[in-house]
Amino acid sequence: MKKRIVLLLTSLLASPIANSEESKVVVTPFVGYRFSGDLDVRDSQTTVDLDDSASFGLLINVRNDANTTWELLYSQQRSDAQLSDSMANMSSIDVDLHVLQLGGTYHGNGEKIQPYVAMTLGGTHISTDANGSESDTFFSGSIGLGISVVLSSRVGLRLEARAYGTLTDSDTDLFCRTGPDLNVCAVRIEGNLLHQIETFAGISVNF
Repeated sequence: MKKRIVLLLTSLLASPIANSEESKVVVTPFVGYRFSGDLDVRDSQTTVDLDDSASFGLLINVRNDANTTWELLYSQQRSDAQLSDSMANMSSIDVDLHVLQLGGTYHGNGEKIQPYVAMTLGGTHISTDANGSESDTFFSGSIGLGISVVLSSRVGLRLEARAYGTLTDSDTDLFCRTGPDLNVCAVRIEGNLLHQIETFAGISVNF
């Protein structure tokens, strides 16, 4: 059984059916690390910091021409919101961020290593596990710089750093806590911009 698996993987990596020029679709699962920003508390000088944490996601690229592709991006991060001293009794709150965006990439020339730039637009959904909190979806965009490394005719490596900007222009109450002895919202976001940086590595499979 193990020999069959090895033979299957070897044939996949060595197959000449789809090379980097002929492939129409490239799928890239990735893992990374996101450096998070902060959100302002309305009517206050206080901020709420999101912890840096691991992320993961999926990229799907559809070839447009020799140098450009359409790109669909999904990325997820679980973080903690660290609340200010004035709200210390609320401790920290688990936060989930889901990014779904559509855009494209432009690749430079190169046989084995190709630099590229990526741009996408879409939405970021933010939710927490705190009682009384609301979730919401906000307009967001991203721009990335990276390199694609050809490992074989079907498989490659993608390394990238990407900056995200999320327009949290909403009256949604985030990071709330309600209960018998507590009823407070740490952040009621309004006209704020959340900046984040993500670095990741992924394995690209050409179809």
